[in-house]
Amino acid sequence: MAAGQGTRMRSTLPKPLHELCGRPILLHVLDALAELLVDRAVVVVGSGAERVTKTLLDDGPEDLVIDFVEQRVQRGTGDAVSVGLTAFPDLDDDGDIVVLPGDTPLVKASTLAELVAGHRAEDAAATLLTARLADPTGMGRVIRSRHGTVRRIVEELDATEAERAVDEVATSVYCFRRSLLAPALRRLSPENAQGEYYLTDVIEVLADMGHRVAAVAATDPTDALGVNDRAQLASAEAELRARINRRWMTAGVAMVDPASTYVDAGVSLGPDVTLLPATILQGRTVVGAGARIGPHVRLADCVVGPGAVVESTVGADAEIGAGARVGPFAWLPPGTHVAEADATGPFAAPGWGEDPGVGGGPV
Repeated sequence: MAAGQGTRMRSTLPKPLHELCGRPILLHVLDALAELLVDRAVVVVGSGAERVTKTLLDDGPEDLVIDFVEQRVQRGTGDAVSVGLTAFPDLDDDGDIVVLPGDTPLVKASTLAELVAGHRAEDAAATLLTARLADPTGMGRVIRSRHGTVRRIVEELDATEAERAVDEVATSVYCFRRSLLAPALRRLSPENAQGEYYLTDVIEVLADMGHRVAAVAATDPTDALGVNDRAQLASAEAELRARINRRWMTAGVAMVDPASTYVDAGVSLGPDVTLLPATILQGRTVVGAGARIGPHVRLADCVVGPGAVVESTVGADAEIGAGARVGPFAWLPPGTHVAEADATGPFAAPGWGEDPGVGGGPV
């Protein structure tokens, strides 16, 4: 679901296209989905539909079939799912539908796999992903029966004081049995504080019909974090950067100061790379094995060869050969090529090439 206007972002850019670690919010969601064995993904677009669609077609996961439907009038999440279902052929009636909001970029593929597995193990009509948060402000609360079964979800604006005290929240991530979802959606009513069709109300509808509703608790509560404003965007960015750094360090990359090291989601690092403090690697930068980057380096969409050393340098769309030394205080404009074992920067050794962009020349 990616049709909302995202007014709290205070931006002309559609909320799903705001970037985290160099990649739009919505693409992080689809990247996680692409790791599951799904037949297709349907993206419900609305505000900024053309820009969102173009971005996904250009940069979306290659192995994921993506279709688009437009929610012309935003009448709530329940209506968005009803619109989305129109893109699925009737032959899918016996299958399962995973529903995700387009603004939860931290949800992991492993978490989605656990949700689907739990849904099928319980033979449930619906299974929701829940989390327990120390501060559940703004989230829908999960209301259970005295026997512990899920009865309904109440949005915060409609919750009583006692219901607001509940710390178990719905993450807006669900798995539904397709054949039961559409009939349940038709029973929704917009009689609530926002005058919208809430997808959360489907849980109570199914429970009242006697169907089993299950819940899977997220192992990592940060999976539940959505992005509604700039402050939440910054929080999500910090969490995602920490995950990326941990993954690369586990793979054999040395980071002297992870807190000051920024590596975008699309960056590729070889083994035994060392990243020194204040290093920023953006876009599709590739760094070869054994290279040493930093301190104070920012590279965007660059290729760094094995064993190269780069310090106090800014570069974009440049190529640095194996074993080359760049910096300190170098600027590599787009198209620059530093040859293997060459040097650039004000302190380079005598005799180094003088043609900018060829052999690394003065820059």
